Amino acid sequence: MAYKITEDCIQCGMCEDECPEEAISEGDDIFVIDPEKCNDCGTCVDECPEEAIVEA
Repeated sequence: MAYKITEDCIQCGMCEDECPEEAISEGDDIFVIDPEKCNDCGTCVDECPEEAIVEA
């Protein structure tokens, strides 16, 4: 199960910097996670200061 980033995202980029699979990229309003690349490691969840990343 991949993760998704909610509207609580403040676009700080911490999740993108820490993703070992490079599955996170900057979207129009918030960062987005490519479910095809996400390996469910949870690193992004731990790094998000706004707790804006949840299981999809």
